[in-house]
Amino acid sequence: MPEIPVHATLPWLYLASQSPRRRQLLDQLGVNHRLLLPDDGEDAEALEAERAGESPEDYVQRVTFAKWEAACARLVRRRAEAGHDWAEAPILCADTTVALGDQILAKPMDDADAARMLSLLSGRTHRVLTAVVVHGQLRLSTSHVTWRTLDDDEIRRYVASGEPMGKAGAYAIQGRSGAWTQHINGSYSGIMGLPLFETAELLKPLGWVF
Repeated sequence: MPEIPVHATLPWLYLASQSPRRRQLLDQLGVNHRLLLPDDGEDAEALEAERAGESPEDYVQRVTFAKWEAACARLVRRRAEAGHDWAEAPILCADTTVALGDQILAKPMDDADAARMLSLLSGRTHRVLTAVVVHGQLRLSTSHVTWRTLDDDEIRRYVASGEPMGKAGAYAIQGRSGAWTQHINGSYSGIMGLPLFETAELLKPLGWVF
């Protein structure tokens, strides 16, 4: 059974994401939410497969909308099976990718892949793209991040920490890599995984007040 929102009389939504950072950012906005995670038989990773010739902007928007559609179908199934446990409510999905030019740097497959990505980002400016979908409406946040040059030992230690795994571009801005960041042009919360401005703009028409 899903957890019950603390303030059940206030607007609330389903968050279709396992990211603790997105939960943290929704809490920061004061948005009441409960999780709507994939069923055991769902292959959520398959939705993230890249398509030939697809730009990073098109990729992240397509993937996010596909995840939102999958979450909508998931809620319909659960309501059919145990409707009293799964009330109707808006669903929020978000996805983040890192891009260096037209190259998409998704989640690393292993330590070697993480080290490769970090080496590519070293001393350069890259884009962090986060798309958000609520109630069928999508917003895209684009931020530019500049890193100082990293040496091989720094990359090795960071990979060994385990932090790069499961992160687009093999890093978390709120983690150790924050010490490498010389400049950000854009949304810090978007780089974390949920741009607060765009999210608030999507939620206002649904009854939220910020």
